Amino acid sequence: MADFSSALYLGMHHATRQLAPWRQLSLGKPAALAEPPGARELASELAGLQGCAAASLLPSTLHLFFDLFRMLARVRCTVLVDGGAYPLARWGAVCAAALAPERMQVRQFAAGSLAGARRAARHCRETGRMPVILADGYTPGAARPPPLTAYAALAQATGGCLVLDDTQALGVLGRHGGGSPRLHRLQGMPVLVGASLAKGFGVPLAVLAGPAQAIERFEAGSATRLHCSPPTLAQINAGRRALLLNRSCGDGLRALLRQRCRQFRSALALAGLRCEGGEFPVQRVLLPAGCDGFRLHEALRRGGVQCLLQDAGRRMALMFLLRADHTVQDVALATMAVVSYMKELA
Repeated sequence: MADFSSALYLGMHHATRQLAPWRQLSLGKPAALAEPPGARELASELAGLQGCAAASLLPSTLHLFFDLFRMLARVRCTVLVDGGAYPLARWGAVCAAALAPERMQVRQFAAGSLAGARRAARHCRETGRMPVILADGYTPGAARPPPLTAYAALAQATGGCLVLDDTQALGVLGRHGGGSPRLHRLQGMPVLVGASLAKGFGVPLAVLAGPAQAIERFEAGSATRLHCSPPTLAQINAGRRALLLNRSCGDGLRALLRQRCRQFRSALALAGLRCEGGEFPVQRVLLPAGCDGFRLHEALRRGGVQCLLQDAGRRMALMFLLRADHTVQDVALATMAVVSYMKELA
């Protein structure tokens, strides 16, 4: 089976024998009381990779965004949600607003619309609220990321901040895999970046990065750091291994990943099929009108190709998640199977 349903983009797996040993999985203490060994060092490395002043580790992005928006809700603000933002960060904003409706509101504008963001930020100024722009660093299937540099400049000009969910981009985009802050040169801007290492680096662990003062405030008030178990020693050791691999061969893995994306897109383009996603490893293949996506997806599975089926409105689409450990043969098998079964089922 050639599996194109896994988002381990760089092909990092972290087998038990590859990790540094640990004496105990957990200290049995919250992070507010005692940081797990290696946590501070890993957070510092991740901050440096992203070009941020400081960072803090969390068990998941769900914990991260719930705590982050609770912190931001201490002042009167409106969260301006880019329409393409991923649900987890949205949930954090909505829950914080429900707990403090007099201080936080949530409004949405069209995905990638700088004009929409400007109108919403102007409304914030008129109502005496701080604008908090929420966006993804990259939305899978999109041709390009949102205008993050312009969002950050808008937030700075209006006394607000930009909150990024950079889970898709971290490890994959930007200098040495530093994600959106590196790619869009957001250093020195009022930006807070939440991301999971689960995709690019293969570690189910989250990191919040940004200005040192903001990270210090976050850690002081984080309910997760007080009431929940911190990341385990296994996760921390896997994270440190991932960054070691990133330093030694990460750029090569990202170059290989781009080659696989180009191979995939070129092969389908020759067959007259259009892909959405640019050079990002999530490729969406729009199916022709009338094509039975369910039958095609099942035919591919039986033929040894595992991918995802998406309902894209009036048309269905196949989603292929490409990885650096896919071979040329894997990609060739997938593209030939798509073309062949599509003709057979037409």
